Amino acid sequence: MKRSLAMGAALTAVLMLVTACGGAPKKTESPSTPEPAAPKLSGEIKVDGSSTVGPISIAVAEEFMKVNRDVKVSVGISGTSGGMKKWVKGETDMNDSSRKIKESEVAEAAKLGIEALELPVAYDGISVVVSKENTWAQCITTAELKKIWDKDSQVKTWQDVNPQWPAEELKLYGPGTDSGTFEYFTEHINGKALQSRADYTASEDDNVLVKGVTGNKGAMGYFGYAYYKENESKLRAVQVDGGKGCTAPNDETISKLTYPIARLIYIHPSKKALERPEVRAFVNFYLQNAATLSKQVGYTPLDAKMYEESLAKVK
Repeated sequence: MKRSLAMGAALTAVLMLVTACGGAPKKTESPSTPEPAAPKLSGEIKVDGSSTVGPISIAVAEEFMKVNRDVKVSVGISGTSGGMKKWVKGETDMNDSSRKIKESEVAEAAKLGIEALELPVAYDGISVVVSKENTWAQCITTAELKKIWDKDSQVKTWQDVNPQWPAEELKLYGPGTDSGTFEYFTEHINGKALQSRADYTASEDDNVLVKGVTGNKGAMGYFGYAYYKENESKLRAVQVDGGKGCTAPNDETISKLTYPIARLIYIHPSKKALERPEVRAFVNFYLQNAATLSKQVGYTPLDAKMYEESLAKVK
């Protein structure tokens, strides 16, 4: 009995020591309810349109699919107007556009209950380019560009444009008639959208135009700034004088719109498509990353406030 009492006293002392050291069992707390995980995105998103905006959309699509592996984003390049013909019929979810949407396109889409959001994604400056072998055309006026490109132009040589230039045959390369770049250039240079001479090599693929100009001493072409930057080692951009002096296309002159043929470029998702979570997530991702990715592919980013305004529109 003495031994039992001694052991009991010892055990009591141990328990008191453990309690004093904070080793006593703690009260078990109820586990908190975990927040529901965001639904996994899946599906297919169809984008088409401008060859100018295309490189940005392709870059965004590649990055988006890295984190959303069950979503397929396809990006076609059939020109702004070519893509719009599909978009107004509901065949695509979003159109890449190097111009603002037309009232006629808004009306056509409305017949099927399709309505667009017009969201700017970057600045672009249409670059007038020549071969590296061209040493004479350092600057060209918008009046001279009109003389070359306007409907029924009789210009055949560089000397026909400027008597100080050589009698080198002038071979022209430019976007096709479904291109928003073609529409913007003709409106701002020739005075009327779509009004242009027809005897030039036209393509919706700007890489074809790059190749054509690169291999011809007397060639001239025009296309988006990113394609010029990508091929700067092969081509030379001619400065353009819109009445305020010769100005080269670069990030500063384009973002300040001091370059005579600088512009905004857009995406046009339909509100109907934005009801699908994968499309809404893609467009939000696009706007959140457009500044970085547009710069990576050669375009000039917008101010942060403009992207914020577009995100608010989507919301």
